[in-house]
Amino acid sequence: MTAFFHPNALVESPHIGDRTRVWAFAHILPGARIGSDCNICDGVFVENDVHVGDRVTVKIGVQLWDGITLEDDVFVGPNVTFTNDLHPRSRQYPTQFLTTVVRKGASIGGNATILPGITIGAGAMIGAGSVVTRDVPPGAVVVGNPAHIRGYVNTPSVVSDGGPVEPIDSAPDTTPPSRVKGVKFVRLTRAIDLRGSLVAGDVGGDVPFQPQRFFAVHDVPSAEVRGAHAHRECQQFLVCLSGSVHAIVDDGTNREEYVLDSPDRALYMPRMTWGTQYRYSPDAILLVLASLPYDNSDYIRDYDTFLAEVTG
Repeated sequence: MTAFFHPNALVESPHIGDRTRVWAFAHILPGARIGSDCNICDGVFVENDVHVGDRVTVKIGVQLWDGITLEDDVFVGPNVTFTNDLHPRSRQYPTQFLTTVVRKGASIGGNATILPGITIGAGAMIGAGSVVTRDVPPGAVVVGNPAHIRGYVNTPSVVSDGGPVEPIDSAPDTTPPSRVKGVKFVRLTRAIDLRGSLVAGDVGGDVPFQPQRFFAVHDVPSAEVRGAHAHRECQQFLVCLSGSVHAIVDDGTNREEYVLDSPDRALYMPRMTWGTQYRYSPDAILLVLASLPYDNSDYIRDYDTFLAEVTG
């Protein structure tokens, strides 16, 4: 088994995996490492401190500069621009170039620009022409300039039906059970009269734990992502008191997106659930009840670590 090099390609590196194909006018410097079954298309330039995994596709007109890592099964579309220096000057070089990592299975659309020092999460999708200025969570779909999250791949969306507006709303909940282990979309009691509206929930019933802490998230710019972590032991109960917010829940096997847009709809997240909140409306106030006091060691902030722990 050997790699294929087009006669018009310049391949100086000995570190090219089996069945990898390098096409015309590509130039790969001696220090670069490229895995097996890759497709390096016409006009691609690869510097020395570059690591490319297996089954990676790099389309026409892409330059991979020092400090860039593409993990297995990554797709890089035509004319994607990577950068590795935030303050470039002619003939002035940093002591070390910033590291950019594209995690396993992510795809980058044509003509996108990736700023240096960024990690694009596993399975993420970068829209064509996007300018990515910050880390992208695993599985996120980002578009625009600057890029912002529009959704998540392979993530069904669950939207509250709101229920009938009655003086005492006790209608049965018709929301289907979550596919994410232990997660529940909870319908709280709602009372409405001329004096206003009231929403109530019972601790030990609606809230299946004794809260030890609470916090409220508000004034979040719509492009910002909150959460993006799991807890080893802590359980959480989310209620959007005003406005709306989209909440992603993930147990390592299944992922769903819930739209919290009414204070009588809440989301229960058991321990070892990866949670992400995004698309906050300008008036959103998200109340979170937690089963334990704050403990930094209870947080899992890296998705690969979460997957390893939840499956182990």
